[in-house]
Amino acid sequence: MASNVTAAATSSQHPASSSMPISASAQAGIAILSLAFLLGFPGNLFVVWSVLCRVKKRSVTCLLVLNLSAADAFVLLSAPFFLRYLAGGRGWEFGSAACKLVHYLSNVNMYVSIYLICLMSMDRWLAVTRPFLSQRMRTKRSLLVLLLGIWMLAFILSLPMPFYRSNLKKALPNNITLRFCVPYHFGSVGHKVFQYLFETTMGCLVPFSLINTCYSSVICRLQTAKFQRRGQGSRLILMIICAFAIFWLPYHIVNVIEVVGLLQDSKSVITAAKTARPNVTAFAYFSSAVNPILYVFAGSSHIRQAGISFMGKLFEATNSESRSTSTFTRSGRSSSSPDESSVLHTLSTKLGKPFKSKNKERSSSVAGKEVNEPELKTLASVEQLE
Repeated sequence: MASNVTAAATSSQHPASSSMPISASAQAGIAILSLAFLLGFPGNLFVVWSVLCRVKKRSVTCLLVLNLSAADAFVLLSAPFFLRYLAGGRGWEFGSAACKLVHYLSNVNMYVSIYLICLMSMDRWLAVTRPFLSQRMRTKRSLLVLLLGIWMLAFILSLPMPFYRSNLKKALPNNITLRFCVPYHFGSVGHKVFQYLFETTMGCLVPFSLINTCYSSVICRLQTAKFQRRGQGSRLILMIICAFAIFWLPYHIVNVIEVVGLLQDSKSVITAAKTARPNVTAFAYFSSAVNPILYVFAGSSHIRQAGISFMGKLFEATNSESRSTSTFTRSGRSSSSPDESSVLHTLSTKLGKPFKSKNKERSSSVAGKEVNEPELKTLASVEQLE
């Protein structure tokens, strides 16, 4: 995330002493960051505590939310640095390493968040369209591998950020020289175009294309099957996706606008993008604080019964929904009858020909076949004969 929250501190300021006055844009940034930290940091810690201490059986959605909340809480720790930068009026006082590090971690958070949401969408798609494959893949080991892969990918994709952020000196009126943590592209238009296009492609176009593909397939599948049940897990994931899009799309739109201005050498377009960037970046930063609020709304029905453990009840509900979704058969119907493989095994035993399965894939393929009503009646009549 090429964060320009800090750029607000350098605009429209004419200091008369070693401490700069706070501009209107800086005051807006302070308000947004303060609200994000006060709501988001304790809120995300509460989510982490709820998952670790109040949820006995954690679903895939639950564990993904845990990682998302941990990433958001971690990045919100950088808020005090930005607040000091904006309110102190003395530029960036924490050194070049901290300048690069806090922006790098903010960028990591952006990639971790969006790719965790991608994984949530893929898990939902797999559970609806390939339920038996989903059951085989839903193991702790495979989930840990995927989570580790997402974190490693986020750290790798964020590597350009430290190279394009620098703590530069700036001479101000009255012989004042201060340092500012600002974007730095070595005076090259190509570097600017690369950074902004890379962020928008890998942080918006690719993941949102994947998310849209997954949910389009899920919607088509459910409509075809006339399976209209929508559980809490599905609503929760859709709320997280919508919130991320609302807070991050303006940032990526500004990226595209600035790239267009750079390629066309249009100073007016570049100026408009630079003017909007501090505001949309602060707005995007607030996305780390909004998810706990969404969880409160999603779990509001559990508050009266469970009290402080209401969020644990919400995540346990996503676990029960995952189990019910996995029984969704190829025909698209929600299966409330016993597992077909168990019925076939019982029938074959009664007939004196034990049902043998060489591997799990074979039994899954048998279980995946639809058992029609005449067959079920036949099974029932055989049992009555005994």
